[in-house]
Amino acid sequence: MRSGFALLTAVLLAVFTAAAKTPKTRVEILVTSMEGVPVEHAEVTVKTVNGKKSHIYWKLYTHEEGIVRTPADVEIPQGTVLIQVIATGYQTFGQTFEVNELEKTIEVKLNSPQEQYSAH
Repeated sequence: MRSGFALLTAVLLAVFTAAAKTPKTRVEILVTSMEGVPVEHAEVTVKTVNGKKSHIYWKLYTHEEGIVRTPADVEIPQGTVLIQVIATGYQTFGQTFEVNELEKTIEVKLNSPQEQYSAH
């Protein structure tokens, strides 16, 4: 019984230690139209991707300059992140990015629905 408890304790300690050593990053996302005009009030969701599973880290809205930043108390584990953006009058955007820096700015350019259909 005692060895089982010791093994469980060792495994949990290893998991917490590994999690504590995972590098983190702070993310800033700039959302603009294809013409470079900032998109205000766009809903931005950031998810971490681990295999086929994803975990929502935060969902915020851009301000008047089209920017959204990682909240001060949230750092995202480095690796693959999925950025999803929804804004009135634009196509929904979704793309994965590799984040391996301490700080990363990601620029997202949104198409209007008319641009999607005229391109075909």
